[in-house]
Amino acid sequence: MKVFVVYCHPSENSFTKNMCDAFLRGVTDSGNEYILSDLYKMGFTTDISEEEYLRDANYRDTPEVAEDVRAEQEKINSSDAIAFIYPVFWTEAPAKLVGWFDRVWSYGFAYGEKTMKLLDKAIILCSAGNPVERLRQFGLLDSMKRVMFGDRLFGRVKQTEFVVFDNTSRENELREKNWDANLQKAYEKGKTLFL
Repeated sequence: MKVFVVYCHPSENSFTKNMCDAFLRGVTDSGNEYILSDLYKMGFTTDISEEEYLRDANYRDTPEVAEDVRAEQEKINSSDAIAFIYPVFWTEAPAKLVGWFDRVWSYGFAYGEKTMKLLDKAIILCSAGNPVERLRQFGLLDSMKRVMFGDRLFGRVKQTEFVVFDNTSRENELREKNWDANLQKAYEKGKTLFL
């Protein structure tokens, strides 16, 4: 089985990078494989062009899809599951990941007469500076899930999971205290992804 991992963090020196590495080790240790798109390392263009906008806004299923977009779509269709790994910025994924959706979820692929395969599973692993209780208290966790599951992944995957690794801000003492346990949790999510 294969998972397509869309990783989005601007720093190589982050908890999120370590979390991603642990998840990938879990995937391979379970005998499965992955394809990784590291959006920052790739320099993935996230601003939708006027041409792309007009194609999608007018529901035109034409072959003029940019090569970088087509490559991402092929990664999806060659996989059984998809994982999104990112830090929470203002109750949302980083702008680069949002832009990835803007471009890759094109008409004729992710909606309309879809050519995107129905994936078995989608998992979101995100790091947050806030405690998860605070995210719940103010309805922010529900908002994050609603955007990812109710819009971006709706009707595109059979099973979804949303995992928040909280208190991961650099100044938070719980970041270091929970470091090993959180990385073990990320590893286990990778190892058991296809069970």
